[in-house]
Amino acid sequence: MADDEVQEEAPKVVEEGGVMDLNGALQGVLKKALVHDGVARGLRECVKALDRRQAHLCILAQDCDSAEYVRLVEALAQEHSINIIKVADGKQLGEWVGLCKLDREGNAKKVVKCSCAVVKDWGEQSDAKNFLTDHLAK
Repeated sequence: MADDEVQEEAPKVVEEGGVMDLNGALQGVLKKALVHDGVARGLRECVKALDRRQAHLCILAQDCDSAEYVRLVEALAQEHSINIIKVADGKQLGEWVGLCKLDREGNAKKVVKCSCAVVKDWGEQSDAKNFLTDHLAK
């Protein structure tokens, strides 16, 4: 299980001139997957995707309230050998998967906490996806 849990490491330089870290890559992958309707949000959708082996990646918030919730998601991911990435804040994960309202400037308002999300479809090829797959292969 320790192999599936990924923590932040040193940033990696991207060809665009910016610096890509784990959170930035995760945010980019989730944005592309949202466009292609490839993200499952919440316990019920995530458990369905994990059980059907449709998931490529599972993102779990560390500040989740329920221990049973975490054990269930980790057990399903381990059983089907799906990688898990843990993020620090559920509100941040909720913003990344689209559980918020956007104001006129594009800032997130009324963000709903999300404890678990699953990527079912990567969408198109991107540097963020390449960074994540390289990071998970380590």
